[in-house]
Amino acid sequence: MDNTPLAELLRPQSFDDMVGQPHLFGPHGVLRKMCESGRLTNMIFYGPPGTGKTTSAALVAKYSDLSFIRLNATTASLADVKNALSSTNTVFGSGGLLLYIDEIQYFNRRQQQTLLEYIEDGRVTLVASTTENPHFYIYNALISRSTLFEFKPVQPADISSALRRALNFLNEKTGRSKTVSEELLASSSLSAGGDVRRALTLFENAYYNSEGDEGPITQEDFDAFDPGIRNYSDDSHYDLMSALQKSVRGSDPDAAVFYLCRLLAAGELIAACRRLQVMASEDVGPAYPMAAVLTRACCESAIELGLPEARLPLTNAVIVLATAPKSNSAETASTAAMADIEAGLGMIPPEPLRSPLFKGYKYPHDYPNHVVKQQYLPDDIKDRVYYRFGPNKTEQAAKAYAESIGNLKKF
Repeated sequence: MDNTPLAELLRPQSFDDMVGQPHLFGPHGVLRKMCESGRLTNMIFYGPPGTGKTTSAALVAKYSDLSFIRLNATTASLADVKNALSSTNTVFGSGGLLLYIDEIQYFNRRQQQTLLEYIEDGRVTLVASTTENPHFYIYNALISRSTLFEFKPVQPADISSALRRALNFLNEKTGRSKTVSEELLASSSLSAGGDVRRALTLFENAYYNSEGDEGPITQEDFDAFDPGIRNYSDDSHYDLMSALQKSVRGSDPDAAVFYLCRLLAAGELIAACRRLQVMASEDVGPAYPMAAVLTRACCESAIELGLPEARLPLTNAVIVLATAPKSNSAETASTAAMADIEAGLGMIPPEPLRSPLFKGYKYPHDYPNHVVKQQYLPDDIKDRVYYRFGPNKTEQAAKAYAESIGNLKKF
């Protein structure tokens, strides 16, 4: 019995087979063009699970004709790294080696430093992948010698394409003639949260759970493995996101927690994290500036934990946002500024602010209270007021300070 996962059996063999990441592998994708030109750089792939990082590394090696060695940092030791690097001195590695290190964030500083000599002299082309922020987990010397490429959650339409391919593959493999509705494909793709591997695993389970050699795969077949996708569609996605934000904006923590859990039950981890970070600045903003910091920390924790535990830090963030004082002054300020920019205004900053001479610039720290009157906005919009202090305690304190140093604009 072959227990090879469907995601492995359907692993793309060319850039044209890739789903998602058009900015990297589409007709004008930067990684595709790099491989086709024959000129590679050391690379660090970062992004959520199931977005194609491992597949991409194998394709880069295939297009480059370099020898390919893969290590997983969760299990590889320093000796494993040294053994891989030593192959550059053998016939196997004489034409160049592409070393792929998956989950590189689990390598310690010494293990990462071991790579430097080999990637500097070109014996090794390094491709590393991580689900974490590379600036926090990867040694700076490696980052400075590499190019960072972001892998984004795969769009539901692209995941649906992969599932159609999976259906054809399984029917051919088993000799069955199963079908699946477009509506069910769409809801399953949406609930995968941008993770192609997760979607394929669920689909494979549902396929083999379905009865008969013909006929449709049903909602019940999917629900046996993931009940969260029941009655979930594109409309549900947008409705729940809207309800979550409006509940936070309306300072109702009970409703906000409920809609968050509805989203997480459907697998919407990445989308929920993105929306919460927007809310922290759009709806709470300067009224409680630390809300954005706390929300970011909770989202990073949730992504690292994964579901179902991710529910806890995200609930923490939702409660803080819903119960915090509210201000949309950051959103209104940026909207007003963008309107002037789109109208072509304010193109030239005042001369004292322009390099290289900064002629006439007054250094605020040389003056009482570290502030001095001078023009900062361009001439054609010098009297604009974009930011207006909100009526909450924090912004009113900032307003009082601006008044005390004579730095409050009149409006």
